[in-house]
Amino acid sequence: MMPVFTPEQENFRHEVCTMLCEDAVSAEIAQSRRMPYGQESGLLDVHRRLGKLGWLAINWPEQYGGADATIVEKAILTEEMIRHGIPENVHSLGVDIVGNAINLFGTPEQKERYLPGLARGEITANVLFSEPDVGSDLASLTTRAEPDGDGWRLHGRKIYNMKAQHSEFALCAARTSTGPVNFSGITLFLVPLQSIGTVIEPVWNLSEERFDLVTLDGIRIGPENVLGEVDDGWQVLGKVLPLERTGLDHSAKAERTLAALREHAPPGSEERLVELETRVRAARLLAWRCIVNLHEGRPDEVHSATAKWYTSETAKEVSLAAVELLGPRALLDARDPEAIAEGVFDAAFREAPGLTLAQGSSEIMLFFVATSKLGLPS
Repeated sequence: MMPVFTPEQENFRHEVCTMLCEDAVSAEIAQSRRMPYGQESGLLDVHRRLGKLGWLAINWPEQYGGADATIVEKAILTEEMIRHGIPENVHSLGVDIVGNAINLFGTPEQKERYLPGLARGEITANVLFSEPDVGSDLASLTTRAEPDGDGWRLHGRKIYNMKAQHSEFALCAARTSTGPVNFSGITLFLVPLQSIGTVIEPVWNLSEERFDLVTLDGIRIGPENVLGEVDDGWQVLGKVLPLERTGLDHSAKAERTLAALREHAPPGSEERLVELETRVRAARLLAWRCIVNLHEGRPDEVHSATAKWYTSETAKEVSLAAVELLGPRALLDARDPEAIAEGVFDAAFREAPGLTLAQGSSEIMLFFVATSKLGLPS
C-alpha cells in the first residue's frame, strides 16, 4: 500500500518540483549530460542549492545541516531528483549511504567533522566495499588493516567504486582480524582519499559514469577514523544496507524512462506500455513499503532484498523495451543533436546492467530471500 502523504509532505514535493523545473536547473542538468566522454559531473549547483535549503539531507538534525524531517521527506526528494534527471550518484553515495552511516553510528566528533559539509553539498564521499575477485561476497574481502601504534595501515584494492575521483573521503571495509567465519573481524574506516598512499584509477564501462579502482598502499588511519566498533563492521553494514536497498532510486529511474517512452512510442505499442506501466507501479509500491517500514522503525531485510531485486530488474526491462520499440535511434546519446528525448533512452540502456549488480546482485537478493524467508537450503 502506498503511504498517505500529509498535506505538508505534498507541499514539500510541490516545492521541490517547482525548484527542479527552473530553467537554470534544467540547463545545468542538460549541460552535465553533454560533457565530453571521459568527463563527468561531481556536485552541481543544484546540489548546493538543495543543501542551502536544508533539503539535501533533510532527515538529519538541523545542527548537521538537515531539517529534522523524516525519511519520507528524504525519499520524496530523492524520487523527484531522479524524475527530473539530476545525476544522483554523487548525492546517494555521499548522503544516503556514507552520511547516514555516520549519522547512525558516528561519534559526536565524526558527525561534526563530516555531516555539515555533506548536507550543504560542499563535499561528498563514496564507498570502498567491492574488491577484485570477491564479487558480491563482501564477507570474503581481503583488504587488511594492520596495527600501527594506536592506528592502522590499510593495504588492498577496491574496485567498481563510483565518484572516488570527486570524493574527499570514503567509507572503507577492511579486515582487522580473522575468526571462525568470514564476516567476523571486519571494521569500517573513514578514509581520506586525497592522501599519500591512495591511488585512484578509472575503470571505463558502458554507463554514463566511470567506475574507479582505488589502491590503498599503506595509508595510515587513526582511531578517530573508525566508524562503529573495531571488528564489528558487519553489524554496522547490516543496519546500513537496508537503507540503501529500498529500490526507490530504481523505481524512479524506471518511471522517468517510461514517461519518455510514452511520448515517443510508435503506434501499436499500447499493450506493451500497459505491461510496463503495471510493473513500474508495482516497483514503486515495493520501494515505498520499504520507506514506510524504515519510517516506522521496523526495517525488513527480506523485503528490502525483494524490492531491490524487483525494482532494478524492472528498470532494466523498461530500458530494453525502449530500444526494442524505438529502434537504433534510441541509442543516440545526449551529445547527438538527433537524440530522442535528450538521450534518456541511451543513458538508461547503458546503465541498466549495473542496476542489477550494484547494492547486491539480483542473484544474491534472490538467494537471500530463498534462504532467509522461504526456508530453502543454502
